[in-house]
Parts: sequence; structure tokens; C-alpha cells
Amino acid sequence: MQVIAVANQKGGVGKTTTAINLGTALAATGLRVLLLDIDPQGNASTGLGIARSDRRTSIYDVLLGETPLTSAAMPTAVPKLDIVPATVDLSGAEIELVEFEERTHRLSRAIAKSEARWDVILIDCPPSLGLLTLNAMVSANSLLVPLQCEFFALEGLSQLLNTVERIRERFNPGLSIIGVALTMYDRRNRLTEQVSADVRAVLGRVVFDTVIPRNVRLSEAPSHGLPALIYDYRCPGSEAYIALARELINRLPERPARVAA
Repeated sequence: MQVIAVANQKGGVGKTTTAINLGTALAATGLRVLLLDIDPQGNASTGLGIARSDRRTSIYDVLLGETPLTSAAMPTAVPKLDIVPATVDLSGAEIELVEFEERTHRLSRAIAKSEARWDVILIDCPPSLGLLTLNAMVSANSLLVPLQCEFFALEGLSQLLNTVERIRERFNPGLSIIGVALTMYDRRNRLTEQVSADVRAVLGRVVFDTVIPRNVRLSEAPSHGLPALIYDYRCPGSEAYIALARELINRLPERPARVAA
């Protein structure tokens, strides 16, 4: 079971969009996928059509040890894609978790008890490097970083890489960066091309070949409670996420076997 944290301490980089659509594309290959929404805003849950009134158990209950991960998981409209949703209670979890022993390992322990029910777990992290994101990174095999093609991208990435190194030293020596995905790519913008070139010069092959374009359909899909791959699978954004999923599968250290339908 591969656990991948989708994280960037900067907001508005397409992190949740990436988690939702990658999860959908991976599930379409036959893999059993679980998406953990640990962002208090709950956008991944909303984007997959999970109404707030239906979120009777959430990742908050899992972190506090009140509900097993397998019991909190809910099916989505996408076959083979489950989600553990977020609720408003999660906004207070950072403070509550401080009182627990091994507060950085709450999520990893819950995942370890899930009996490998899924092939891939994606964790949609909040846009900060607090205790929730720390739990995600401690539990993950690898980190996927969506990076918006803008001026401050490299500065934020440097901070994130430093955090990853500290987590390796103290909590999770096996954590690796499986890839950096360039998002909101606009070929008409010279700055976009420059940022892309700079990121690739610094990180080399860590950066995925696939770039995610600016695309109206990607923005529209969450308001319908659907991944873009279902809302409009032919749009450029959907096609890009399908290609990104293909690259991601090829980078997994041990490719999970496809599950029979």
C-alpha cells in the first residue's frame, strides 16, 4: 500500500484539484484508492460530492482514535475511490492533538491498522506546515508537490524541502519526494515558461514531464461535486491529469497490481 501526501504550504496551487483528479485517474486503472481529506476547509470532500450533512464520521474522529480508518471511509461516485471526509471539527484538531502522546504519529497508526484495504492512499493536506500536515508526512511513503508557475514558487518550495529533510531526520527516514507537478501552466505567459525552466534546472527529473494547464473546466467541476475527469474527461485539464497519473504509477517503487473489476 502506497501512501502519498499531496502537500504545499502555499494555498491556491491546485493541491486539492490534483488530489481529486489523480485519485480518480488511479481508480480508473483498477487500483483501490482512498483519499484522506485532512484540510479543515474540506474542499476535497465537497469536490467529490460528499454533502456536509453526510459526513457523520470524519478524519477528525480517526485522528482522535475514536473511529478506525476503515469505518470512516465512504464510497464516492467514482468506482474504487473512497474518501475519509473532513468536517469543521478538524479546525480544532491542531490544538487537541498537542495533548496526545506521539501526536505526530496518530495518522500513521490509523493507516497501519487499515489492513491494506487500499492500494494507494492520497492525503490532501492543508496549506500549512502544522501538525495535520506533519501527521501526513510521517505516515507517507512519499510526497507529491503541486507547484504553481509563479514568481514565488521556488521560495516556497525551498521551505517545504527543508521541512521534509527535518521530518526525515526526526520521524520518517523513508520519506521521499515522488514528484513535483507544475500546475496552472499558461504557455502564453513568459513568466510561466521561466518558472518552469528554473524549477527543472534546480530539481531535474523530480519534476513531472506532464504540466497541468489553466483550464476553466477544472475550476467548474468542484461546484458540481465531480472530478474534472468525470465532469469533462476530454478537456485539457482532464487529459493532463490522466497523463500525470500514468507518470506517477511508473514512479511508484513497487507498482501495485491492478485489481480485477
